[in-house]
Order: sequence, then C-alpha cells, then structure tokens
Amino acid sequence: MDVIWRHEAILDRLRGGERVAVAALAELVGTSEMTVRRDLDVLERDGLVRRVRGAAVGMLTGEETPYAARSRQRLDAKRRIAAAVASLLDDGETVVLDSGSTAVEVARELVDRRMTVLPLSLHAADVLRRADHVRLVLPGGDVRPGEFAFTGPLTEHAFRVMRFDTVVLGSCGLSARNGVSAHDLAEGAVKRAAIEASARVVAAIDGSKFGRTAFGRVCPVASIDVLVTDVGAPADELGRLRDAGVDVRVV
Repeated sequence: MDVIWRHEAILDRLRGGERVAVAALAELVGTSEMTVRRDLDVLERDGLVRRVRGAAVGMLTGEETPYAARSRQRLDAKRRIAAAVASLLDDGETVVLDSGSTAVEVARELVDRRMTVLPLSLHAADVLRRADHVRLVLPGGDVRPGEFAFTGPLTEHAFRVMRFDTVVLGSCGLSARNGVSAHDLAEGAVKRAAIEASARVVAAIDGSKFGRTAFGRVCPVASIDVLVTDVGAPADELGRLRDAGVDVRVV
C-alpha cells in the first residue's frame, strides 16, 4: 500500500474524532508501527489528525473534508477524470476551472496546452503560472482559507464582463434528484455565475460524491452537458443522469 492510499485509509479510520491506537492503524494498512507514526506526523502537520500517546485522533469531524485531505484521496480516479476532461477541451478555448482537488489535476493536464484559463483557486493558478502557452486570468475577490478558492462579489463580477467556452465544474455532492451542491454558499454563488457565463458545462466529479447533497444548491443536473466520473460511481445514479439528458463518460 503506497503512502497516498495509507493516508486515505488512516483518515477514513479516524473520521469522527475517535481515538485509534497506532498498532491498530498499522494492522489496518499492513505496515509497521514506525511507518504509521511517520504517516501520522505528516497528517498532523496538515491539521488532519492529533497525536496522543500511542494513538491518534481524527480531526475531520465537520461536513466538509479539508482540501489537504481531499488532495490525497482517490488520486488515481481524479487523474483519470482529469485526463478525460482535458481531451474534451480544444486548443484556443476559454475555460473556467473550478476550485477543488479534481480541478487541480485538470490544471496539470493543461500545462502544455494553448488556451485561456480562469482558475477559481490559487491551487490551480499555481499549477498554471509557468505554463508557456496558457493565458492565465485571475478573477479577483476574497480567498477562502485552506481551500484558497476565490469567492465574493468581485469574483462573481468577473463573470458579468467575460464569456467562456467551457466551465469545468466540481462538486461537493451530486444526485439526479438534487443536482450539484456545495458546502460553502459563497463558493456555490461563484459556481452558478461561472455556469451562466459559459457555453458548456463539463462536470468533473469522482464517484465518492454521488448521492451526497451539500448545504448550498448550485444547479440541477439539466445544466450539465457532460459528466466525467470514474468506475466507482453508482450505476443507478448514472442511469438517472443519462435519462436526464447528461452525456456521461466513465473512466
């Protein structure tokens, strides 16, 4: 089990704030206690766990998983999704790149492309800032701590003065019934503004988000033109999305 999958397994086991012994975590991930202690040191620096004598306590007790944790989770699936999304984009396009860990993987796929990109997070902007052929446009606005996502009226104003070919949309939750949703209301407002300013909506959403509904409504599934997801997405939900007219791509 490589380091990324160990971290994901440890965080899943610690979710909810309970105390779990290092020995139990070592047995869970099939490695030595010394290796688990090193993993816990890394996770503690990111504020995801708290070390106690001979054990660890998870800090992920809220509804929204912090970006530092999400960036380690389901990386293989997110990278497959990102590659498929990039293949849908033509050189010369104007693209909005949503905030979130999957969008950062899409940004990595666009580094050598020729297009105009407006990223909605500093994480994605940092990936693209040295791309020779990408025209990088930043929207302005407030930057949400941790997520480093642009929010607020200045960010929304950018979409009143610009038009885009495609928005690559992320999500905290997706269901055929409730559509796309977001934990943060301010981020949800920015997502809606980006959708309204774009000719095409390509949703890049991994299978773990299906069936979830977060606090803030973003858009109904009818607003999605193409959905790119992974093989972990539930077949019944995918069927309902196809019935709603969404072009579903599974990678």
